[in-house]
Amino acid sequence: MTGKFKLSIPAGASKVLLHSCCAPCSTAIVDYLTEQGIETMIFYFNPNTFPLGEYEVRKAENIRLAQFLGVTFVDGGYDHNGWLRETRDLKNEPEGGKRCLLCFKIRLAETARFAHENGFSVFTTTLASSRWKNLEQIKDAGRYAAGLFPGLIFWEQNWRKHGLTERRKELTVQHNFYNQQYCGCEYSLRDANNWREKHGKPLI
Repeated sequence: MTGKFKLSIPAGASKVLLHSCCAPCSTAIVDYLTEQGIETMIFYFNPNTFPLGEYEVRKAENIRLAQFLGVTFVDGGYDHNGWLRETRDLKNEPEGGKRCLLCFKIRLAETARFAHENGFSVFTTTLASSRWKNLEQIKDAGRYAAGLFPGLIFWEQNWRKHGLTERRKELTVQHNFYNQQYCGCEYSLRDANNWREKHGKPLI
């Protein structure tokens, strides 16, 4: 990293719990946090991911990233059936709609619980690094999750700025991290394949 900007963690915290959706989205964020001396733990909680094989590949890549950057990785568990039950009424929502907001809330609420129980006062998420995600939805979900526990703060950092997007691309290519072709759930896979079929592209 070039160190062009200085991160300022809320409330002067010296460590942060980072909810990670995948290795590529985490690369530049973890790299920069550790470069600035911020103790970082990766919390991998993504019960939305389908199928199980896809989940395992993404988790393995996250572990490889954590090992490469020398940070702790925590597996938050995988209850896809529970996630389906909570989101079933929104299965026909378009990508970026109400289902996505609920999904963010589910994942960040569990992140907040882990943070609260393990001595973190601040948490954030790599979801805010993706150009495909709605930042306002992520902020809403983060605030909701933080509000579940006293004294907990959601760090509303926009992880797309200050050269982090470019650094993400560099590290992903450099370490050949698996770069998924859809968000994660069967509904996003369905919508991605519908788009590919419509445009004459190979299905995922």
